[in-house]
Amino acid sequence: MKRLWIAALVALGLTAQAGWAETVTIEVKEYKYIPEEVTIHPGDTVRWVNKESRQYHSVWFKAEDGPKSEYFWPGESYERTFDKPGDYPYQCEPHGESHDMKGVVHVVEE
Repeated sequence: MKRLWIAALVALGLTAQAGWAETVTIEVKEYKYIPEEVTIHPGDTVRWVNKESRQYHSVWFKAEDGPKSEYFWPGESYERTFDKPGDYPYQCEPHGESHDMKGVVHVVEE
């Protein structure tokens, strides 16, 4: 029975160190990330959901020369799990400068 509980906790993403992993949703709408800044904990995931009518967007971690999402269209989404504390600024690759489309994920220890 104990093994079953441990397996269930692992499947749910619960560990003694990390606690419950969460998914935070950011809407992409009218050339904005809503909200522009979020604060999460290591192990949490951020999901960007495109709520535009016709426009594609991306999520690009330019400052860390890091991951860049593929363009995602209305109704599509992009996710990233953050494992290390820090500030992670990002922007939309095609609209970051022209529309000041930028945001920040703050990852803090509990």
